[in-house]
Amino acid sequence: MVSGPAGPSASVVPFPPRVPLQIGFDRMELQRILDLYGRMVAAGLWRDYAMDFDKDAAHFSAFRRAAERPQARVEKRPALRGKQGMWTLFGEAGQILKRGHELANVLSPLERKLLKVVED
Repeated sequence: MVSGPAGPSASVVPFPPRVPLQIGFDRMELQRILDLYGRMVAAGLWRDYAMDFDKDAAHFSAFRRAAERPQARVEKRPALRGKQGMWTLFGEAGQILKRGHELANVLSPLERKLLKVVED
């Protein structure tokens, strides 16, 4: 409390903005991704996965075999939420396959690939 000519007054000091140390997936997002991963494993397309979390983005990579480039990589980058969407699907060569605001829409090319395997 600070005393002034009109009496005691309080000064409010705002807390510094809270910057996350790392970006992660919430429970529903991770459940959706792991559900797709499980179905791809059952179809014999994927065998391994890796997750990477840093201060800018979270990545889920799926591999056909261990010790090779990921066949697919899903990236969550919240800084792009207001622009082109925070979700990005990358292909095996690193090309962007799909971007969007909704995880389900970004995973749809992988879902279609799974349907083609089942139909054959």
